[in-house]
Amino acid sequence: MAKKKKAKYSGIGGQAVMEGIMMRNNDRYAVAIRKPNKQIEVILGDCGDEKNAKGVYKIPFLRGIFAFVDSLRLGLKTLSLSSEYYVEDEEEETGFDRFMRKLFGNKAESVINAFTILFALVFAIGLFFVLPACITHFVLERYIVNASLVIILEGLIRIAIFIGYILVISLSKDIRRTFMYHGAEHKCINCVENGKVLNVKNVMRSSRRHRRCGTSFILFIMMISIVLFFFIRVPSPFLRLGIRLLMIPVIAGISYEVLRLMGRYDNWFTKLISAPGLWFQSLTTKEPDAQMVEVAIKAVEAVFDWKQYLMDNFDYVPSGDEEGWLDDDEDVMDTETMEAMMSEVESGSRDVFAEMKLKEEFDVMPEAGSEAVVSEGVDFADHSEEEEAAGANIEEEFEEDSEEDSEEDIEEDIEEDSEDIEEDAGDESGEEDIDEEAED
Repeated sequence: MAKKKKAKYSGIGGQAVMEGIMMRNNDRYAVAIRKPNKQIEVILGDCGDEKNAKGVYKIPFLRGIFAFVDSLRLGLKTLSLSSEYYVEDEEEETGFDRFMRKLFGNKAESVINAFTILFALVFAIGLFFVLPACITHFVLERYIVNASLVIILEGLIRIAIFIGYILVISLSKDIRRTFMYHGAEHKCINCVENGKVLNVKNVMRSSRRHRRCGTSFILFIMMISIVLFFFIRVPSPFLRLGIRLLMIPVIAGISYEVLRLMGRYDNWFTKLISAPGLWFQSLTTKEPDAQMVEVAIKAVEAVFDWKQYLMDNFDYVPSGDEEGWLDDDEDVMDTETMEAMMSEVESGSRDVFAEMKLKEEFDVMPEAGSEAVVSEGVDFADHSEEEEAAGANIEEEFEEDSEEDSEEDIEEDIEEDSEDIEEDAGDESGEEDIDEEAED
């Protein structure tokens, strides 16, 4: 029996952009975009910062802070890149653009991106940290004396604001399509990490939820903040807010390590911890269509050799027909199972289903003329001439066996009828019945 496949860490990740997908592997990224003319454009690039800061990325907890900032930088860069394909008219240069270009020269775009990241961080901190703290201080503390309960309620308010924010932006058609591309990104990664060939059919069957998703990362930040804030208490509301803002990088570092742990291990504990994040992904991912999946596949193939990954981790043997390999969710046949089945085939004790499985997965067939036990109705139309000859011999043997079995059954029926006639021969009242039975 084939060994059961287990999902294995691939190291690839990505995000959805406007009408496309960004996939990242090590220090390379690719952006695949479905242009207005329905063609797919693939843009390759270097991540840059991570390559130059490999020493920092080896330090636990500290690497989470840099990874978070770097993902924001790359995310905004690729999002801006994808939006350029959907500008209907050539926009005129504004006074602000001319001012920035005059002030910073060729670095104007990088400076604008930096300000955009800063604004996004300030907005997120204000919405998910400052606002809940204000609600807690000006509303909850007036009616609730228990400080521990107030901290827990503040954390729940933070999560509720996040859910409300997602639901509000989901009202936009463009955001809903982005969530569909987000689902396509997850499906591609799940498809490969579960040992399946990367094609549209297999990707569509894969899950749209993934443990290493950014949605799970944000939820971990909110849950871990509740735990840390529970033990860090100061009476002054302004000092309390300042400490919590300073704790954000620490919380991000811890959350990154938890997310990394969830992606690398698969057991009951990691499944339990991952469950809330996977549930939240039902808000930020939607089922994609086949065209979106095609875009995601292009992005993956540009930065990741999934065939080599399957050969290294799942005993994948290329057959030249990748579209048909593992399309029916079959387990991967390992080498030992294949050799055992081949021995069974060549010894003559096989059945046709073993032969067909060998043909489909490994493109091998037994030599023509070997004995076989087959099932009726096997189609040999796709085989070679030698295989067709073997199939013809098998069908002739099956027909001869069927004819012999039929003759034996007829002789047994005649003998049984004769015995019945002899037993009833002395009974005169049954002569007519006997004659009719003999005629039959």
